[in-house]
This record gives sequence, C-alpha cells and structure tokens, in this order.
Amino acid sequence: MDITQFTKKLKELETEGKSTQELYNEISSLAMSLALSKESKPAEKNAYYLSMEFLIGRSFFNNLMELGVLDETREILARKGIDINVFEEIEDAALGNGGLGRLAACFLDSAAGLGLPLHGYGIRYKYGLFKQAIENGFQVELPDNWQRFGDPWSIRKENEKRIIKFADMTVTAVPYDMPVFGKRVNVLRLWQAEGSEEAQRISEYLYPADDTEEGKLLRLRQEYFFSAAAVGELVEKHVKKYGREFEHFADYNVIQLNDTHPVLAIVEFIRILKTDYKVGFAEALRIAKKTFAYTNHTVLPEALECWNADLVKKILPDIYALLIKLYLTQKDEFALLKCSAEEAADMAIYSSDRFSMANLAVFVGKSVNGVAKLHTEILKDSLFRTAYKYYPEKFQNKTNGITQRRWLMLCNRELSELIDKAIGKEWRTDISELSRLGGHVPAITDEFTMVKAAKRKQLFEYISRHEGIEIPEHFIVYSQVKRLHEYKRQLMTAFAILEIYKGLKDGTIKNFQPSVFLFGAKSAPSYKRAKAIIKFINEIAAKLNSDEETNGLLRVVFVQNYNVSYAEKIVAGTDVSLQVSTAGLEASGTGNMKFMMNGAVTCGTMDGANIEIVELAGKENNYIFGAEVDEIERLKTEGYEPEKLLKTNALHNYAVSSLIDGTFSDDGTGCFKELYDALTAGASWHKPDNYFVLHDLQSYVEALLKINADYQDKKSFAVKQLKNTAFSAFFSSDRTIKEYARDIWNI
Repeated sequence: MDITQFTKKLKELETEGKSTQELYNEISSLAMSLALSKESKPAEKNAYYLSMEFLIGRSFFNNLMELGVLDETREILARKGIDINVFEEIEDAALGNGGLGRLAACFLDSAAGLGLPLHGYGIRYKYGLFKQAIENGFQVELPDNWQRFGDPWSIRKENEKRIIKFADMTVTAVPYDMPVFGKRVNVLRLWQAEGSEEAQRISEYLYPADDTEEGKLLRLRQEYFFSAAAVGELVEKHVKKYGREFEHFADYNVIQLNDTHPVLAIVEFIRILKTDYKVGFAEALRIAKKTFAYTNHTVLPEALECWNADLVKKILPDIYALLIKLYLTQKDEFALLKCSAEEAADMAIYSSDRFSMANLAVFVGKSVNGVAKLHTEILKDSLFRTAYKYYPEKFQNKTNGITQRRWLMLCNRELSELIDKAIGKEWRTDISELSRLGGHVPAITDEFTMVKAAKRKQLFEYISRHEGIEIPEHFIVYSQVKRLHEYKRQLMTAFAILEIYKGLKDGTIKNFQPSVFLFGAKSAPSYKRAKAIIKFINEIAAKLNSDEETNGLLRVVFVQNYNVSYAEKIVAGTDVSLQVSTAGLEASGTGNMKFMMNGAVTCGTMDGANIEIVELAGKENNYIFGAEVDEIERLKTEGYEPEKLLKTNALHNYAVSSLIDGTFSDDGTGCFKELYDALTAGASWHKPDNYFVLHDLQSYVEALLKINADYQDKKSFAVKQLKNTAFSAFFSSDRTIKEYARDIWNI
C-alpha cells in the first residue's frame, strides 16, 4: 500500500455510528498496512538496545506523522465530521517510569529517522507503571490497563517465541513487534511472559515492589527474562546466517545496555556460547567484551543494582556459577594490572555476598558512557574512578537528546510553522538547520509571543478538562514535571512558592506578574517521602487557589497521571522550565531539553544537561542559581547545619515550619513531620537536609522573582525564549544517535 491507496481507503472508511475505539483500531490498521509495505532490507550490522523501559506514549498521532499522512487524515476525518483530537482519549502505552524509558523511545525514533538499524528489546507489561489519581491530596495507584483500546501497533510473532528456564519454572517468551517508522522501519520487540500463573507475573507490572524477597525475585526474573530472550534470539539468528563461527559475532551485532537492568544479558550470552555451542569460557568472554556496551544513568547508590548472591543462586544457578567465574577471572586480571586490594575491591563484580551489575558492565563492556558532560566527569572522577584509571579507553560521553519529531513538530505545530516561515523547512530533516533561527529572533518575537499564548491557552483548556481547574490565560507558566524524588527537589519548589505567597500577602513583593506553578510527577508506590511531598504540594495548592486575596496572582496545580501525552501539552505551553536538582545528582535530564526546544527559559542548577543548555543558549537567556558540585562536596566534607539557616532566615522558617505548625494537614499520617525531621535532624541513613534544599532555597526564590520581573518586558523575555529554541538543535536525539552509531556501534 502507498500513501495514495491509504488516502483512498480512508476516504472510503465508514464512520457513521462507530465508537472512538473502533475508528482508532481501523485507522491504525490501515496505517500499519502502509508502514509494513515500506519494510526495510536487513542491515549487515545491527545495534540492539536493551532496556527495562520504553516509554513510547500514544502511538497514533506520532506514527501518522512519521508516515507522512497526519495532515491528510486530519482533513479527511474533518470532512466526515470527526475531530481527530477525539483520539487523545486513547491510553498512552506507559511502559516506562520516566527519563530512562522516554530516552529509549526517542533513540528508536531518531535511529529510524536517520535510517540507522537500531532495534529495541524490552518487556510487554500487561499494565503500565500505574495510573495515578489524587484523592484528598494523596497519590493513589490504580492499574493502568493500556491495552483496553486494543493494541493495533503491535504484531504478535507466535512462531518466534522462546523458552526461558529458571531453576523452579519454565517461561515462554512471546514477542510482540512494534514497527518504528522513519527512513527505515526498525522494530521494538517486547516480550510477553506466558505459561503458569507464576510465569505470567513476570510481564504483569513494571517495577513490582521489591521490599520483600518475593518482590526481589520477581524483579530478578524480569531482568533475566527479557535479557535472555534477546541474546538467545540474536545468537540463534547469527548461527542460522553465519554458522557456529562466533569470532565475527561483534562484526554484525552490538548490544547497548540501557542502565544496569539488562546487564545479566552479558552472563547469559557467555552461558549460551559455552553451554550450547561449546565455546571456551575465555573465548566467550573475549567475544562479549567486543559486543556489549553500557550506558550509566545515575550515580545514586540505590539505583546501581547489586543482587544478593543467594537469590541469584536460588533461581539461576548457572548464572550464579558464571558470575563467580567472572569474578575470579577479574581478580586474575587485576593482579596482572597490579591493582591494590582496595582498587580491586572497588571494581569487584562480587563482594559481601552481592553481585554488582554496574561493575560487571564496566568490566565486560567495550564502552561505558555517561549522558551529560558533568555526569561523565563524575563517573570518571568518583563512581568509576578506579576503573577509569585502568581502562580509560572505555569511557566516553554521550549527552542525551530528544526527538524533535514528537517534541516539537508533533506537540507544537504552531511553533514549527513559525520556524518554517522564518528559515524554511530544511530543519525538519536536518535539525542542525534550526540554529539558523538565531538570526531571525528579533523579527519574529511578536509572532512567537502569539504562538506561546496559543499554546498556553490549549494547555489551560486541557487542564480544565482533566483537573477541573481554571487558570487565567495571562498567567506565566512555571513547570516542574518529572519523576518525584527528593534529589529532584520538588519540595524546594513548594517552599519557594510559600515564601512568594507570604511576600504577596504582606505586601513585600510588589508588581508581581500573575503566575501558576505546574507540577506533574508519580512517586514509586513504596517511596513514603515522595508521596508525602505530593500531599504537601496539594495542600499548598488547595490553600493558595482558594485565597481570594492572592489567587489572582499565584496558583498551584498538581496534574494527575502525568504521562507523555500530558507532557506534550505542558512543554509547549510553559514559559519557565524548573530544573532544580541538587548539583551532581541529575545525570542529564531530558525534560529540560523538551522545554528548551519549545521556547522556555531554564531556571535551574548547574547540573546534568543544564550546564550544556547554558553553554549553548547563554547564561543571560536562562536563570542559574544554587550551589555547584564543588560547593556541595565541600559542604559534605566541612559540615552543613540547616537548623542554623532556619534560625537566621524567617522566611525559610515560615515555609519549613508549615510542615508541622498546623498550617497544613497530613491527615494524621505523620508524613509531614517525617519530612521536617529529614531536613532538620536527618535520619539513621543520612545527615540533615542531605539534598541541600535549605542551602539553595534563598537563591532559588531570588531567581524566580527575577524571572517574574524580567517577564514584564515581554519582548525581551520572548527573545530569551526564542534563543533557547534556536540553540536546542544540539539536544536532538538525532545528534546523540549519530554519535553512538559512529563512536560505539559502528553502524
């Protein structure tokens, strides 16, 4: 089928009396027929991206755009009396938690767009992360049945299923293929676990709670399940095409491990070669060292997986034995390198009855990359300092990126058309052309201001429909939307809002441009402090939004069930992007890039990719505050006493004391008191205010007020915003993928 035939069939499609779901499935099936007619020839060498998460979002609009038929579909449906936006009620495929999974989706999009053979492997979860509801200010988790409208964008490949063996059960891994459209059609293959009721649990939920042994075993099963299915298939395909000569396996295949979740793929690869094909252990390891590459996404210890050896031995005895053998091999190599005992321990795969997945990935991987300049330097200077000393050639940086197709062309048609008008359409196929926009900024600021106003209006209408909250169109939009974690410091934004509120109430803040602070975030179900922060923000929202003295100037909204589709509206309608993590802890961030591309200024710390945003777009066009990494390290060493700050700063004391002085209610749960104690007294596992919220709060409030004052010169502020868009081309995932393809994958 070609586009002409697709258009003809769509015109002939009977729509009368059909539900949104029926139309969605019929149009999607037509589009799939069009897509599969473009199927690409197999490449000689392919890259494979193994990831626990692929946060695809809603496929309908994006895939129609990639196939070049979105506008035609919109027009044909309009002639039939159907607004294409009715399909926005279709569920997102929420098969990810945040940046890790969205990055994986952007990478697949960019590779297809560039014609590069990159394919994904993951898990086809029955339920997405969870559907978030807010009840009485608290997060409530509901099952996210993302398939309830059907799944027309996946193809079940019954004949390509695989058997995955554990010591106590056998599981069938059934692949579902999602085509990824662009210059070539690549494939995201998601494995569904079938068999016994216990086996099916493996692909039931993303990130099941792991605070029990049963939960830990389930997570271990998940990670082995999809990793083993992927490498087993790749080895089998190689044998069918090239025979049992594995010497050249890495000439045809490269496997990128997206964080530590798929690292067991390394051990399974060695096991298959050794057990099924009688390749010697040393040779199998040598081949693995040429095949696998590892991306690190975090320096937080809790996110660097270490598996209890007894758990591995219990359900994966062969993998346990190989991990021990790898550890002994590693020890021999370290002895040859003349590592000290301390250095060997720092890089050890096995220590204190635990297996370190990060150390395994670094030892075997041919490449280890961070995801922003600062993050990579921290890996080399701190987290993997010893490994960098002995294996410096492995380490490189690959600053993250986002796909401009979804995050500008699709979610912001108005801005895209303004860019077309200013510089032509070449940027749509070569994103580097976007930098030419910088030379047109003064001439199009008035039109840009109109575009931003239109996107704000659309956002506010969306919020009105979904949250039942009205926001006046002239409000500035400050947005902090991301996973809820203490280091991301949503709590600091809450305190800053309270300080601004007090200033408005007592008259010390004057000439304030009306503003709304938008939050969107999900907390892990068992993360009590994060859930307490959600409740606190919602308490603040209820108080401020009902205060008639100030609600014409300041409002707060916490959107429910933040997801990719919500993000598409928020990034396009936001004026100020809040990226306020503690310096040194945000590996990169990609939300910051989406906001930048859509013409928002960044108010943030010198952390992650914020540093590169400021380098490119200029400090004068963004708002930087807070301690930098060296100061944070000094405070950790020399000591830091947040209680002293509270005693000397009345505004800080007002904001923080609101947790415990009765201003806000936590419904008797004690969760606000626990937040207060974490800031002022610490806990058994950390010092007081270990994310330096109170240290950075003063400079944060000052930055927010500076933005508010600057915004009153709308033309000058629009220049800042447009310059961010003009310099955002670097943050396209097209650039990132080209670097991976050139420097790591050789595809």
